[in-house]
Amino acid sequence: MPAPALVRAPLSRGAHPAARHSQDWRSHAACIGLPDRAVFAREPEAARPALRACGICPVRRACLEAVAPRTSWFDGVSGGRLWRNGQEVPVPAPARSRAGRLQEQS
Repeated sequence: MPAPALVRAPLSRGAHPAARHSQDWRSHAACIGLPDRAVFAREPEAARPALRACGICPVRRACLEAVAPRTSWFDGVSGGRLWRNGQEVPVPAPARSRAGRLQEQS
């Protein structure tokens, strides 16, 4: 019987139980559990969940070193930055909702 595939666990639960004892840096990544469409996004809005995860990620440096986005022409989020074709993509601050702006004005 083949070994079960490592499934990404939800971000709020941390690493998958089978991966908690692994020495592999990927098992400690905060993006475990995020959909591939966020981690490998090409557009800033789609990448926001992965970029938020990078903000609390304990292995951000290892991720950036392993992926080496500039030399691998990577598309997606690595090391807290969004990359497209090996180039860093500027990510504008998220727009605040109209309701949030109205509350600040009161």
